[in-house]
Amino acid sequence: VNARVLVVDNYDSFVYNLVQYLGELGADPIVCRHDAVTLDEAVKLAPDAVLVSPGPGRPENAGVSVEMIRWAAGRIPVL
Repeated sequence: VNARVLVVDNYDSFVYNLVQYLGELGADPIVCRHDAVTLDEAVKLAPDAVLVSPGPGRPENAGVSVEMIRWAAGRIPVL
């Protein structure tokens, strides 16, 4: 079974390099834009890990990113 990695996309151009690499490593990346998903929706995806992409500059502009990190901390790996 492949690890389901939730990739929180902060509109950085590097995010799809990360997604491609995760796939090459055998993971099942699930990409969600930071401003297009709620924490509840993200949790329902049942990720095995979370990868938060670079950006957007300031935490208050990061949408679900900060909430997702707080939820995942101590539960599943976060990068």
